[in-house]
Amino acid sequence: MDKPRLWLQLFEREAQQGLGRREQLCASLRQAMHKGELRQAERLPASRVLAKDLNLSRVTVEAAYAQLEAEGYLRRSVGQGSFVAFNGFTSEQRQAKLAVAAPLSLSERGQRIVAGGSCEDPQLPLPFAAGSPDLRAFPVQRWRQLQARRLNGPQGHQLLGYGDPQGRAELREAIAGYLRQSRGLRCDAEQVLVLTSSQQALQLLASLLLDEGDRVWMEEPGYRGAATAFAAAGALLQPVPVDQQGLQPPGEGPSPKLIYLTPSHQYPSGVALSLQRRLQLLDLAKRAGCWLIEDDYDSEFHYDGRPMPALQGMQAEQEPGRVLYLGTFSKALFPSLRLAYMVVPRELIAPLRVARSVQDGHSAQLAQAVTADFISQGHFAAHLRLMRQLYRQRRELLLNELQSKVGGWLRPQPSVGGLQITALLPPGEELRLTQRAARLGLLTPVLSGLYLGPLKQDGWLLGFAALTPAEIQAAVKQLAKI
Repeated sequence: MDKPRLWLQLFEREAQQGLGRREQLCASLRQAMHKGELRQAERLPASRVLAKDLNLSRVTVEAAYAQLEAEGYLRRSVGQGSFVAFNGFTSEQRQAKLAVAAPLSLSERGQRIVAGGSCEDPQLPLPFAAGSPDLRAFPVQRWRQLQARRLNGPQGHQLLGYGDPQGRAELREAIAGYLRQSRGLRCDAEQVLVLTSSQQALQLLASLLLDEGDRVWMEEPGYRGAATAFAAAGALLQPVPVDQQGLQPPGEGPSPKLIYLTPSHQYPSGVALSLQRRLQLLDLAKRAGCWLIEDDYDSEFHYDGRPMPALQGMQAEQEPGRVLYLGTFSKALFPSLRLAYMVVPRELIAPLRVARSVQDGHSAQLAQAVTADFISQGHFAAHLRLMRQLYRQRRELLLNELQSKVGGWLRPQPSVGGLQITALLPPGEELRLTQRAARLGLLTPVLSGLYLGPLKQDGWLLGFAALTPAEIQAAVKQLAKI
């Protein structure tokens, strides 16, 4: 290959990197030396010649040569030329270095995090993606108006700065008021911590409350995101069966350090924790000094009767609080808002503020301010009323469609609320039927993946909230083809 063409190829290799012409030339020559394409003591073209070959100005080439000389890549001598000074490696030397290089390794905690699997949600409302709200029904125009009003207000510029790790006071006040009225919590704004997600809450609590080998009771089946957070902290996970009254506390054995619960609407079975079991667990927490995490992930969407008050509000007022309450706006508003909250005993606020500050600082100020306005001005309550009506109709439609079209092999389970239903499959058929559903363009999250122990049940979690009636009917029609 002729020399001008060779130089042109080296130069063009860096042309797509968004660099200036001088930096492109410097980068291409550095790479050529590192790869052994230019060897030590090899003479480079004169700046005038290289400038002509690459259609550059001589000033640009001279500047690049001077930069590389300053970095130690070139040696220049008046009257003699410019020479490669970098002692690159031969291909044999590079292979030898790779062979002896230490392999990439994760910490034990990192390995546990990866082993737990990711908690990714689908970015599009595919049928039957579980846990997705209907974003098409969200009042975007109202939200846009509130946001513009905040930004254009006298304090709008302050929303662009750093915020309180615990969350904006006005949003914490709005959340505490909503929870006292709708869920019966005993709390005030000082006990509220605004976070990015409920998963972040679980990670924070696992970091602060659990040591290696601590025992954690998990609902079986249950939410894998919680299991991943606790396992990553080195906890010993003990799956506890769920029946029609919720989690069944073991009659004997060592007490746990922490119990994770979804008492209002167990995930994924949909049953509610009975009053007797609630009192039993509160008594256990008092006697053993363990923590109860109450994940109230979709309590806003209860369709049949009134939901039971939150477990947190059942604690004796004069006793130290042992219940840590979690909630999120991802389902009630929209997922990309990235706002959730935690209500904790007062003695945990200070350590949680510190832990939050070193993790990601704070939640977005503008999103917090607009959410506070959305709640305080009554838009949140109105939106929830509309969504409950909408989602209840869609749940009924899905149940009717399943019964009439695929009732022979798919058995939907009773559920008083939520954004998805659990449907049982014939034993041993989950993998085969899931693969066939995927080929028909259906997303059917599996039930067996929510079990920690060896005994599993085959089934699907079928989301309906994000689907229009026509989309539900079309999706069930596809199911019927299996």
